[in-house]
Amino acid sequence: MSPSQPLAIVADPLDKTAVALLGEHARVVDATAGKEALEREIATADALLVRSRTKVDEALIARARDLRVIGRAGVGVDNIDVPAASRRGIPVVNAPAAATTSVAELVVGLLVAVARDFGSQVPAAKKGDWKKAGNGLELAGRTVGFVGYGRIAREAGARLKAFGMKVQAYDPYLSSSPDGVPLLPLEELLRKSQVISLHTPLTPETRRLLSAENLAKLPKGAIVLNVARGGLVDEDALLAALESGHLAGAALDVFEEEPPRNAKLLAHPKLVVTPHIGASTHEAQARAGAVTVEQVLKVLRGETPDYCVNPEVRRT
Repeated sequence: MSPSQPLAIVADPLDKTAVALLGEHARVVDATAGKEALEREIATADALLVRSRTKVDEALIARARDLRVIGRAGVGVDNIDVPAASRRGIPVVNAPAAATTSVAELVVGLLVAVARDFGSQVPAAKKGDWKKAGNGLELAGRTVGFVGYGRIAREAGARLKAFGMKVQAYDPYLSSSPDGVPLLPLEELLRKSQVISLHTPLTPETRRLLSAENLAKLPKGAIVLNVARGGLVDEDALLAALESGHLAGAALDVFEEEPPRNAKLLAHPKLVVTPHIGASTHEAQARAGAVTVEQVLKVLRGETPDYCVNPEVRRT
């Protein structure tokens, strides 16, 4: 390792193979144990690599006087102040497809868990309550509506078609779907979907998109899935819809506040909960680390990255 090599801070845990690759081309500072190393080294760092835990705000970016690239090992960049980075001319690179398969598989798993009432059946069985209470639902013949129809939604849709489900979607950024799935206006999608799965970024326009008003548009007995961003769902309205019986169930991998504090919602037997594990597979993390390191190294070499969320900075 040479002092002439660029300095890269790894602020959140990354795949070991990816970190080793980074170490072949840069001086790596491991700041995963706390903020001390990050705060000590950020002023002279050339690269900063994070997952979702570290908040890369404007103040941190301002202190990083030599920063040339920010790498996000994953898809979403909610934890990074991208406009602040852009004003400094710092590319923000990510790994948009790394977790596609893992998250799509989680969608399927959560839907099966809700349809077969795992939320109440599993805890009861573990306590020795062997009553086979309640009746599950078959997925075959039901319609799933995707709000947002990008990579993950399309992969999940392909898997759910194998269950015999009908697939439709709403996506304001698509004039037609790549796989021929019908695109509907949001209100029509809600009215005609027995399952709603959210796959959209969190923006001022999409915050609490599933409001009490929109939840009421779903058919009685519908199921809600959210593996995207917690703020997309009005959690109080969701609880009310579960308590009233309007929804047959719901599954959340993400919450507006994490860890969540709404004990009543968490305890509801018709809610299946996972702790933001959509991308938490060995395969997804290995891909995310490798792709992110590759993109960071490209920028450090003066090359154009393949995945940049603010590509305008590469033209200035």
